[in-house]
Amino acid sequence: MSKKTIKELKVGESCFISNDPQANPKLGAKLLSDGRISLFLEFYFGYTLEYNESQDKMTPKKKRRREMLEIHIKQKPRTPKDRQEYKDGMELANKIRLAKAIEITEPEKKEQLKKARNADINLLIYFEEFIESTRVADKAVLKGALKNFKDFLAEEYPQYKSKITASNINKELVQRFVWYLEDNHKGQGAETYYRRFKRMINYAVENDVIIKSPCKGVTTSKLDDMIAKDILSDDEIKLLFATHYKEENPEIRRAFAMTCLSGVRRCDVIKLCYSNVDYANKILKYRQSKTEGHSSKSGVTIPLNDNLLAIIGTKADDAKDDFIFHLPSDTMCLKALRTWTKKAGIKKHITWHCGRHSFATLLLSHGSNIKVVSNLLGHSTLRFTEVYVRAVDKLKEEAINSLPDIQV
Repeated sequence: MSKKTIKELKVGESCFISNDPQANPKLGAKLLSDGRISLFLEFYFGYTLEYNESQDKMTPKKKRRREMLEIHIKQKPRTPKDRQEYKDGMELANKIRLAKAIEITEPEKKEQLKKARNADINLLIYFEEFIESTRVADKAVLKGALKNFKDFLAEEYPQYKSKITASNINKELVQRFVWYLEDNHKGQGAETYYRRFKRMINYAVENDVIIKSPCKGVTTSKLDDMIAKDILSDDEIKLLFATHYKEENPEIRRAFAMTCLSGVRRCDVIKLCYSNVDYANKILKYRQSKTEGHSSKSGVTIPLNDNLLAIIGTKADDAKDDFIFHLPSDTMCLKALRTWTKKAGIKKHITWHCGRHSFATLLLSHGSNIKVVSNLLGHSTLRFTEVYVRAVDKLKEEAINSLPDIQV
């Protein structure tokens, strides 16, 4: 680093502008080939010991890092405009240097600066950017959760419908959002959207955009109560598949049959290929999108009976990597399912995930072992499967309570 002043620098040379030897970082300048000065900060991080071959011993070496500021001024300003730009550039660089110095030397002030920077972040835009950047199979559900939150704000907190910051979102608002979800979604929908909403909140907390999660202590209604309402019985499944209408989509019928008879989620059904099917041993093997990369039990093996094999069909060996099901968008699939159940006279709020709920609940109600059902569903622990056991118990209780009172 040259000890020259800015006006004495030659092309490629650098010098410090700050005269304080204790300053960290120090403001520096480098002369470019076009005659402009590029300002930078140089950070000092103490010493490290390195082996010096010529001296055959460990010698201390300063640890430094340079950060270019993208501020350029003329080395020798001659016009009033050039001089003003020189002054403005130096003031801006010194402000940045001071802020960086506070971050390094005063942790408390560093935290205050961080909070100040994040205080005005629009969470609606922040969540959108998070969803676009994340690589998960349930991105569509994340988008649905954010849309529900925006609709909720427009209805109950119109002052925040375009912008809501960390200081505006609290436990009371989140509780009201949960009630909104439960009023507008039946079955597992409210719990599903709220879980994705909490994922966005937790991401903001992890990145210091929100200091403390407003979701702590706020929960949705019990899942087993919802499952008990939104499963299809044996007779309803038979009724549904006996129902046909003019605009029906055969691929949707096949795919929904697959969820009802195997418990495979829709997000996995759409990814199934013929290569997942072992026709010789009548087995379906696949990895769950929801847990792949996060659980050692993401792989699922399902035995196939003749009914499931007929639904899957066969494909030539040279086309084994073709998809088994070719479905339209999520929205179109749900719309078609709603139309189908309405035509069948089924008044329950049935979604694609209800097929999986029905599969698990019917197996257990017919006496299947809970561990077997857990393995078929790909659950990592019996704790998740026990929800269906409680739902079956409640259905049995309701069935007994529905019997007429008689006098003996």
